[in-house]
Amino acid sequence: MRGSIAGRSRWAAAAGAAVAVLLEEGCARLPREPRSTAAGTLTPAQLAELWVEPADITARDLFHGPGGAALAPPAGGRFQFLSKDTKGYSWGWDVKDASGMKWSVKYGPEAHSEVVASRLTWAIGFHQPPAYFVEKWELQGGGEPGPKPPGRFRPELPGRRRAGEWSWHQNQFVGTQPYRGLLVLMRILNNWDLLDRNTAIFDLDAPIEGARRWYVVIDLGASLGRTRVVPDSGTRNDIEDFEQQGFIKGVNDDGHVRFDDLGRWHRELFGELTPADVRWTCERLDRLGAQQWQDAFRAAGYEDDEAARFVRKIREKVAAGLALAPAP
Repeated sequence: MRGSIAGRSRWAAAAGAAVAVLLEEGCARLPREPRSTAAGTLTPAQLAELWVEPADITARDLFHGPGGAALAPPAGGRFQFLSKDTKGYSWGWDVKDASGMKWSVKYGPEAHSEVVASRLTWAIGFHQPPAYFVEKWELQGGGEPGPKPPGRFRPELPGRRRAGEWSWHQNQFVGTQPYRGLLVLMRILNNWDLLDRNTAIFDLDAPIEGARRWYVVIDLGASLGRTRVVPDSGTRNDIEDFEQQGFIKGVNDDGHVRFDDLGRWHRELFGELTPADVRWTCERLDRLGAQQWQDAFRAAGYEDDEAARFVRKIREKVAAGLALAPAP
């Protein structure tokens, strides 16, 4: 009897823990219809808080990204420990370099995929903070000093204050072409982790590209894999899975695009995208040159053969999007 009671107690504890996980991960992802919070049509200045049409798209430096070469942290550099970050899928550190610049460092497979996804998101006009892949570096101080694995380094820049996060479902950009195009980009990159906590709002001391506030998708690490329902929401930075994932299945009678498997969460975000929305994004990606595609993956530490496979698959998606015809 005692063993039976103990067994039931352990089962109840395990069930309680499972429910807690479901509540933590699931409640924030319950289906919500996208809704605009704008009082009226957005002005160009308001739209510039999310996206600005790049006049230099064919010349954008996708190796160094929005931060340029001057801001890139030195390979093999030493960084002072500030704190360890154990939140989310990819752990990391907050560190400081010799000049006093603070950096957020992420390691693991997302260190690669996030840099590429950030480069491509910025390439077509969406705001992104600088991000760099550093192959070799050393941590000084803390409980685990010494050489560390390759990481994504993102600086904390003066004049840009992180003011919170924004909602994928309820924001002033819902219904605008850039917002709809951003969702298409997430399908092309297979970024399935569209949680609000993976967004950020930055207040700027001085206007940049016509805006003093930026709405940013700041965590793009869950890209370049495959969406799925079980045993988890998807993979990341996995060329085999990325090549197996489809893109477009067709166009419904109501004129909305039917995408390949949308995974476990966020399906409602993609329900009203049209062929025109898909072409909007694909037209901009199609303007990138071969060297820019290579640079985006080279910047993230990919070997040439693997990078070529990723590029080929993305460009296949772009070609399919450009060929997509509206519903009859």
